[in-house]
Parts: sequence; C-alpha cells; structure tokens
Amino acid sequence: MTASDHSFSVSNLAGSKAKALFELLKFRLAALVAFSGAFGYSLAVPTINWPMLGLFCVAAIGITGAANIINQIIEKDLDKLMKRTAERPLPSGRLTVQEAAVWGVFLGISSLLIFAFYFNVTTALLAALSTVLYGFVYTPLKRVGPIAVFVGAIPGAFPPMIGWIAATNHFGLEPGILFAIQFFWQFPHFWAIAWVLDEDYKRAGFKMLPSKGGKDLNTTIQIMIWTLCLIPIGWLPFKLGMTGINSAFIATVFGVLFLAQTFHLMRKCTDKTALQLMFGSFIYLPIVQIAFLIDKI
Repeated sequence: MTASDHSFSVSNLAGSKAKALFELLKFRLAALVAFSGAFGYSLAVPTINWPMLGLFCVAAIGITGAANIINQIIEKDLDKLMKRTAERPLPSGRLTVQEAAVWGVFLGISSLLIFAFYFNVTTALLAALSTVLYGFVYTPLKRVGPIAVFVGAIPGAFPPMIGWIAATNHFGLEPGILFAIQFFWQFPHFWAIAWVLDEDYKRAGFKMLPSKGGKDLNTTIQIMIWTLCLIPIGWLPFKLGMTGINSAFIATVFGVLFLAQTFHLMRKCTDKTALQLMFGSFIYLPIVQIAFLIDKI
C-alpha cells in the first residue's frame, strides 16, 4: 500500500466514524426536542435574544444526543433483533461501545456546562434529571411493561419547561402548564408508534402498548382518554395570560381533530389508522406551539 493509499484509507475511516457518530446523535429527534425547548424559551421572554436561543438549542441537541446514546448503548443487543434498528452504528459494529460512551459523555458534559454557565443551574439540573430518567429508567422499563411510557413521558415533557426556566430561572404554573401539554400529548403519540411497530418491538421483548391484548379496543380507549385531556389543557396558557384567545381556539380545533383520529382508530383498529394517528400527533404539537408563540401577549 502506498502512502497516498494509506492516507485515503485513514481519511475514509475517519469519515465513516464521523458519519456513525452523527447517526448516534439521532439528530432529527434531537432537533425536535430542541425546537420544543426553544418554544418554551421564546414564550417566556418579551424579546428573543437570538444568540442565546441558538446557544440553548445547541445545548438541547447535545443533551438529547447524550440521552439517545445511553439508550442505544443499553439496547445495542436488542437493536440487533429489530429490523428498523439493526443497522444502527452499535449493533452494526460501525462503532464500539467505548467510542459511543466517549461521544455521549462529551455531549452531556458540554451541554450541561452551557446550561449552567450561560443560563442557570436549575436548567442544568433539570436537563441532567431528564437524561437520567430517559437513559437509565425509561430504557430498561421498556421490557417490563407500559409503565415505561408513563416514565418516558416525564423527561419527554421537560423540554418546553426547561426552555422557560432557562429564560426566567423561575418555576411556576406557566412552565408547569407547558410540561402538562407535552406530557399528555405523548401517550397517544407513543402508543400510535408502538401500535405500528408492535411486531418489531415484540422481537426485542418491548411491552409498550397499554392493553394486555395489544392492538385492541381497550388500547384505543386509553389513547382516546389521554388525547381528550389535551382539549381543556390547551386553554390554560390563555387563562394564565401567557397567550391570547386565538391560540386557545387553534389548540381546541386541532385537539378535536386529533381526538377524531382516535375515534377512527377505535372503529378500525388497524395499522393504517394507527399510522394516521401517529402523523396527526406530529402535526398537533408544533402547530399548537407555534400558535402560542404567534399569539403571545
């Protein structure tokens, strides 16, 4: 092998490792979490400080990436059993556990330092708690039963609350309401995903659906109940003076449409209607959050 061939091989390997490390981050998911946190931050301030918001998003993506890496390290052997995860960097052997761990530690520590020094210590502590709950509590519970979804919904609802606290260094009803909206939203969202991926999840022993019967009427009823809760909760930001009445109406309209999809799932109980509900959940949350921002008082 010539020197140029060796140099090309090393460069190729470095590029492959960098690509795998980026995949390990789960950037699209991390970016969605950062958007939700940025929503809370922006709703809390009278005028957005764009450089600070950008720094917040960098830290939010980093800490979410760290939590995702913990999850993938713990589940690396289980990921080999599922079609949609078998080609991830760890089960496919493109990265070692040690490489993933170093990357995760770097992302986690650097993100927490940004939160602590540029925002406030409370934000850093909440971000650390969220990472622990997701990585070390929710992840192993996925093979225990549907309690995992309840536990996972807690760190999953942290981002807008963390964003508000990052901006104000204050916890009260306002960030609590932002937490509640995202908390209740996650049950229909995750159960729709679990319905669609039920066969794949079973290969890894994941027990995510709320009903022992799996994809049945009982599961759809529970999905409907949690979705129904979103309609009154969507009015609370207006009642607290956080937003105007227009966004409350928008939250109600999209809440009713979201609820209608759960009734459609109850009637059909098919993967197709569960997939439609899953996409509906992806539409509901950002539209409602954007409406709150636009209608901010």
